[in-house]
Order: sequence, then C-alpha cells, then structure tokens
Amino acid sequence: MLARGEVPESHRRVADNYMVIKKVYGAPVVQPRINNREKALLAKYDFNLLEYSTIKQINEELSFLKRWALSLDKGLRDDANEIMQIRAKELKFIVASRYVNLTSEIYSGYKALEMYFSEISKY
Repeated sequence: MLARGEVPESHRRVADNYMVIKKVYGAPVVQPRINNREKALLAKYDFNLLEYSTIKQINEELSFLKRWALSLDKGLRDDANEIMQIRAKELKFIVASRYVNLTSEIYSGYKALEMYFSEISKY
C-alpha cells in the first residue's frame, strides 16, 4: 500500500541501487554496520535499528519518511533522505549476513523494507 502513493525520487534512487546490487550479485555486498552518528540520527526520531523493528514499525516509519522527504523544511528533508540511506545500509548488512534470529518472526521489519524497495524500484 505504501508503494502505491506518491514516492519521493530519493526513495526510488535508494531502492534502485539496492535492487541492482541484489540482481547483479544475487545478494547485497556486505556492508559495515551503521556507525554511532547514524544510530544517533535514528534515535533523534525515535526509530529502532532495523533488526529490532517490526513490520508495523517500518511501515509507519516509511510513511513518515515519505512525508518528510516532500516537506518544505530542508533539514527534515535531508534527515529523511539520510535515514533512507541508513535503512538501505542496514538492510544490505542483514541480507548479506543471512540474518537469522529466534525472534525473527517478531522483528521482521527488514522484510517490509525489502518489499517496499522491490515495489518502487524500476529494476
């Protein structure tokens, strides 16, 4: 449902980048984990790390990020675009490391993010 509405161009670029890497290499190339500055930005907006997020949380977050990316406030727009980059980086790490956890049924927000990327990507 989120992918059917107006999608910011920055989201499409991130999704296209992720999908191209996934199709060329079969799985995203291993990326380093996010750094403390990126964690602080997520904490500023009260977002969990992707590996500790539920599908509902990620869907809500994506709706916020879509609105913020189209905002007139440049700071909010820049933060939304950077958060989307951080989420892509986290997703690449999770998929490349074949993230498996006993609680993965609960914390499977990364699946919602990957589905969003595949829906909005032209690849």
